[in-house]
Amino acid sequence: MKALGVAVALALMAGAAQAEETLALYNWGDYINPEILTKFTAETGIKVTLDTYSSNEEMLAKIQAGATGYDIVFPSVHMNDIMLKLGLLEKTDINLSPDFKNIDPANLRSKEDPTSSYCLPYAWGTVGVFYNEKITGPLTSWADFFAVPEKTGGKITLLDDMREVLAIGLIANGKSVNSADPADIKLATDYILAHKASVSAFSYDSMAMMTSGDIAAAHFFVGGNVFFIQMPEIKYMIPSEGATMYQENICVLASAPDKENAKKFMEFYLRPEIAALNVAQQYNGTANVQARELIPAEIKNNPNITVGPETLTRLHIFEDIGAALKLYDRAWNTIRTAQ
Repeated sequence: MKALGVAVALALMAGAAQAEETLALYNWGDYINPEILTKFTAETGIKVTLDTYSSNEEMLAKIQAGATGYDIVFPSVHMNDIMLKLGLLEKTDINLSPDFKNIDPANLRSKEDPTSSYCLPYAWGTVGVFYNEKITGPLTSWADFFAVPEKTGGKITLLDDMREVLAIGLIANGKSVNSADPADIKLATDYILAHKASVSAFSYDSMAMMTSGDIAAAHFFVGGNVFFIQMPEIKYMIPSEGATMYQENICVLASAPDKENAKKFMEFYLRPEIAALNVAQQYNGTANVQARELIPAEIKNNPNITVGPETLTRLHIFEDIGAALKLYDRAWNTIRTAQ
């Protein structure tokens, strides 16, 4: 009887371990409010793990190299399209969920998934310039930004991101950030090279450097505002010449081991109060229209975060540029290796 009892206990333990549900997220660093994950687990019993990446290219390379175990990724919309073409994403029919009515049609930006039958629009924002006004004075343009070292002695940084950096050169020359014209890409390259001597570093760590006072201005994502709530001297601006905007989507990998749990998470995120939680921590925009009424006033009323129609006309969003990506790769290599 004792042996039978032990066997039953072991079987129950094995069953419990097998029944434990999980969900593995692979997201941009510090890009989801931990409270959302806690609430999801409390409500569903699904244990969530989170790994992070610093660029779309890093994430894609890892998935293509055979990384397994991840259920959900959060690609920018142009990378969403690339991954769909590569067959890396699972169709979820999230657009058929009742709460999908909360999603702003303006955020259905994917060229390959225009109805969002695969991925869910998640977050959007701008990529502009943070600056310490005590050092730099007011800045309004890319020209002002690049002039900071010469005029004030302060250091500046650019993102370590091929398309974001080349976009500055394209925008400054009145070109599309998705141009495939070699002449346009050369103009952009030459523009960045002409200003490279002013740039102290290409980095994703510039918010820490702004906080410590090591740099005076930085090219960075709008969400960086969260670091400076107690530092009113740090301002954020969208340059007058124009800037980029981004949109990240929630996508389920075709290789996901827990597709059902991934769909549950997407449906959970469709709730306005959940989407609003992320905005409150990330200081960026949401595709969830109802959530926009729930976000903190300091975000809702900040024209550099909740941008108006005029600013929107100056913003560019990346698209999949196909074979032209090789031209950008060569241009980026030239920029990064130039002395």
